[in-house]
Amino acid sequence: MQDLTEGVARFQRDVYPAKADLFAHLAATHRPTTLFISCSDARVVPELITQSEPGELFVIRTAGNLVPAYTPGPDGVAASIEYAVAVLNVTDIVVCGHSACGAMTALAERHDLSGAPAIADWLRHADASRARATGEGGAPKVDALVRENVRAQLANLATHPSVARALAADTVTLHGWVYDIPAGTVDELDELDATGRPAAVAA
Repeated sequence: MQDLTEGVARFQRDVYPAKADLFAHLAATHRPTTLFISCSDARVVPELITQSEPGELFVIRTAGNLVPAYTPGPDGVAASIEYAVAVLNVTDIVVCGHSACGAMTALAERHDLSGAPAIADWLRHADASRARATGEGGAPKVDALVRENVRAQLANLATHPSVARALAADTVTLHGWVYDIPAGTVDELDELDATGRPAAVAA
């Protein structure tokens, strides 16, 4: 906790004064252009990876960057998506997976999650990802599962009414990214159609 307290002091002393005008503007304005959905993993920092300023990204972080398919009822992830798309009118949505993802590793290696029932229940939102990444007679490799999971979550994203409406109106674009932690690179997946699946490429 001491590190955090010292970090706040450095922010107030060194960072805030240099960006005082920006923070004054942000006090009355909230107009991010991108909804960025990433894993909760502490090694993945969307603003750092994209070098974005405060106010530019609306960020949702979940274990495994999972986006449950839409169902009626109270849902914090669904509410955040709806707010970003229907109220803030973001024009782009990124779902970003990453290398060495603990959630995807647990699924690929079939870890025993009997002692962590909430995690086991949450990871069921990646069932389609595992099915897509699993070849005949084998468990999926982590890297393949990370990629297929991004595609599957984009498909889930498209089931949310606000996103479906924006896609139909062509006012939002979906993007699938995979961040490689040790290399510092970001790989954008193949062009995606409105369901989050790879779009057909013309011959």
